[in-house]
Amino acid sequence: MSVIKRRKLSALGFDFVDPSYLKEGQDEFTAREVQFSSKHVYRSLTSAEIDALELGGNQADNWSNIQVTDQFLPAQIQQCKFYGKIRIGHMEESYVEYRNIRLATGIYQSTVVSSDIGDFVAIHHVKYLAHYLIGEEVILHNISEMETSSRAKFGNGILREGEPESARISLELCNENGGRSILPFEGMQASDAFLWTRMRDDSLLQQRFQEMTVKRFSKDRGSYSEIGARCVIKNCQLIKDVKIGTDAYIKGVNKLKNLTIQSSREAYTQIGEGCELVNGIIGYGCRIFYGVKAVRFILSSFSQLKYGARLINSFLGDNSTISCCEVLNSLIFPAHEQHHNNSFLCAATVYGQSNMAAGATVGSNHNSRAADGELVAGRGFWPGLCVSLKHNSRFASYTLIVKGDYLSELDVRIPFSLISNDVTQDRLVIIPGYWFMYNMYALVRNAAKYETRDQRKLKNQYLETAMLAPDTVNELFEALEMLEISVAETMNPALADLCEKRSFGRELLENSPQSLAGKEFFIKGFEYGNRPVQLLKVPQAYAIFKRMIRYYGALALVDRVDAINQVDSPSGSLPADASAAQQILYRAAARISFTNIGGQLIPTEKYSHLITSIKSGSIDSWEQVHAQYHQFSTHYMQDKQEHALASLCELMGVEVLTYADFDALKEELLATQEWMVAAIFQTRAKDYQNKFKEMVYGSKEEMEEVIGALADNSFILQQRAELEALRKKLAQY
Repeated sequence: MSVIKRRKLSALGFDFVDPSYLKEGQDEFTAREVQFSSKHVYRSLTSAEIDALELGGNQADNWSNIQVTDQFLPAQIQQCKFYGKIRIGHMEESYVEYRNIRLATGIYQSTVVSSDIGDFVAIHHVKYLAHYLIGEEVILHNISEMETSSRAKFGNGILREGEPESARISLELCNENGGRSILPFEGMQASDAFLWTRMRDDSLLQQRFQEMTVKRFSKDRGSYSEIGARCVIKNCQLIKDVKIGTDAYIKGVNKLKNLTIQSSREAYTQIGEGCELVNGIIGYGCRIFYGVKAVRFILSSFSQLKYGARLINSFLGDNSTISCCEVLNSLIFPAHEQHHNNSFLCAATVYGQSNMAAGATVGSNHNSRAADGELVAGRGFWPGLCVSLKHNSRFASYTLIVKGDYLSELDVRIPFSLISNDVTQDRLVIIPGYWFMYNMYALVRNAAKYETRDQRKLKNQYLETAMLAPDTVNELFEALEMLEISVAETMNPALADLCEKRSFGRELLENSPQSLAGKEFFIKGFEYGNRPVQLLKVPQAYAIFKRMIRYYGALALVDRVDAINQVDSPSGSLPADASAAQQILYRAAARISFTNIGGQLIPTEKYSHLITSIKSGSIDSWEQVHAQYHQFSTHYMQDKQEHALASLCELMGVEVLTYADFDALKEELLATQEWMVAAIFQTRAKDYQNKFKEMVYGSKEEMEEVIGALADNSFILQQRAELEALRKKLAQY
């Protein structure tokens, strides 16, 4: 039943904090005064000002509780009611304008309870405004209710004094059963969420994460909601327990409750019509529009929720967009795209640069006897139209999945693959290296696109977007082993020793790939169950994988030579004599593993050391963790170069790389770049050579007018320019 309390009108605006929760020396305004920041000198109202206010139809329970500055204009306060302790900043005879709305500064037809009002604000028709700190030049227009509770947490996973554990907000990421839940906090990054959701069997580590989060906040009750300077909020219903940065624009929302909304002049956040957002943290520069529902969530900077999207118990990384669809219990790294009303993502960890097509369903409550398991997908994950996947499943980087119902759990560990369901023969079919063979345009363009779209103002983490990076190249090495074994098991089933299988398969793939023509190759452990998993185009994929690893290493070798020559030989020429040509550029080291923590790649050894430091207490705050991310980022390009050179040495089977090796690799590097640029062009040209695509236009000229001429494609032109730059660069050596 409803509990209605009735008290004296003179108490309205006071007793905000129950006295039993106040420490010695505190009162209900202690937390407010900590938050309040102003250089103004405030004073009480004069008798003349009180008379003028009453003449303007204003009421107050006690005029002595209202303080103003010397720049006070009582004529700009009309038809208002005031309760509790109120401070009003500078006023002047002016109006404020934002887009097409112009409002006189001052306070009109509003009820204000125990709040601080900034300079030159325009507050019109706010039916109830209680316990808020309002910045300067703020516009509040036609709002039903703005209030704050004494227990306000602003979306953070904390408890105020006297609250039970059940009142704490957590995000149940990666798994529906809550076994990987974390406590959200303002400033949380995808990397933080990733660290916290891993190693759940390490109770000490989990305890340290919670301790670092809790100590960021005071348990004291009485914090006020905040509206930063130059915010515009209009035509809204309920706004409760929110902290909003500067320059935000909010219009037509149904409900904003228990939120932190980060916003600034350089990266302002906008929230639009029909949205209902509860228990969340919204990053800088976000856009949320048109009927979005989000509950228990973190939306990272420069991300978007649009057109009825539902985001529940999930973390969405930077520079991502979700429209129309539903995402539950998921941890999503930066640069995720999901645009379609009938796509569904549940209980997943997606490593970013991903795309969910229409009708794709990743997890549901109906594919097992219990709550969903989990799905883990590497960078570039792309389940295509009407794909249905079952938990638990795992996918390597840049996996593309063809339309179909995949009824069994999958563990596809070969990157850049196309997965399809051969219903006729009842088998899973995989084309390793599909992207390199058939869609180089999209593969290369995506990397450039994600880098261009990274709008973060503070890039304290290096987010890897390149298709060839330590994570994907390590996967390519593992894929080479799997392809060798698959060939050996087909061509010589009698072999039992793993090393012998690899050696036999490698010999065939490298020296007599023509002997494999017409053979069928299969692989084990990629799908739960007994049906066969077939690999297509194995010799071609094997050759391309090796070529791409050599390309990755050769680019790093060019960078190494550049760095040396900038110091020793500014002209850029190579040593002329034979002995100098043998000068060692790189001495082989072991190729190391990397871990993707929220879009940032770091050597796994550094990742392990970070975890150890957190457990030991030598790192005891999230600020220190973030400083480590920044330090890792400053060293990443060097770590990546070392990895690339180590990969090249391993593939070539050499102990050192010399200038002579570099000289030999130049032509191969240039040839690979030429092949890639040609493949990029050929991939896009198919759209212009297909008569069926041309048939809806009256002429070829009309088609080019509508979709653009192939010759004018900016991305292809850019790739050709980069090829010429590489050609000129290599020619100088």
